[in-house]
Parts: sequence; structure tokens; C-alpha cells
Amino acid sequence: MDRNFAFEVAETAQVLRRAFDRRAATLGVTRAQWRVLARLGRQDGPRQVELAEALDVEPITLCRMVDRLSEAGLVERRRDEEDRRAWRIHLTPAAGPLIESLRLLAADFLGDALDGVRDEDQVLALDILARVRANIAGKAVNARKAS
Repeated sequence: MDRNFAFEVAETAQVLRRAFDRRAATLGVTRAQWRVLARLGRQDGPRQVELAEALDVEPITLCRMVDRLSEAGLVERRRDEEDRRAWRIHLTPAAGPLIESLRLLAADFLGDALDGVRDEDQVLALDILARVRANIAGKAVNARKAS
């Protein structure tokens, strides 16, 4: 069978997710939870609907994830100042140590995953993946304009 770029990317992503899940489980965090925490660690306070879109999950699914994280004292919902019907999701101070542990775990994991891969090859792979995303985004924009 011929090697297929998209298949290899998808398979690699799946292997990475599963392996990281196993490591993150040692911290008592599920994939869904670490994805929410990681996203909030990059941008605290998005609207709940924006966060669901960024994570590519249904809003009701995110609602349940946020409920569990809120019960654990890691996130809180706050009313949106501009739209009282909307909620913004914020990290609590208690989330800081867990996020830092996840960051350290991720750095260690990435080091293991990229062991033996030269820096210049990593840069090339990142450039290729960015180009693929740009190509797809450009095609999607063109398709929307055409319809």
C-alpha cells in the first residue's frame, strides 16, 4: 500500500494522543479535561460556545466537561459582561499547579516523541503542516465564496 500523507498524520496524532493520555492519567486528568485546561491556559476567559468550537466539541459536551472541572475547583463560569446570556470560562488559582504539571509532562513527552529527530527536520515538518493547513483553509474560504 502506498504511503498516504493524511493517513500518516492522522495515525501519528492518534498515537500521540493515546500515549499522552496514559501519562496525563497519572495526574488524574482525562483527555477531555486536559484539552480544556490547556486551551484555557493559552487563553483564559473565552465564551463557552467559543471554547466548544475551538475544541471541536458540541456545546452540551463542553458544558458537562466544565461542570466536572468546576466541581473539582479548577474552572469557574462568569457571566459575560457584554452578553448576560453568555458564560465565560475562567481558570481558578487551583488550576495553576495542575496546568504546570501538565506542561512539564508535555515537554517531557515531546522530548521522548522527538528523540532522534533533528531540529531542522522538526522545523521542516512544522512548515509542511502549516502549509497544509493554509491550503485547506484557503480552499474552504474559496468554496464558501463560490456558494
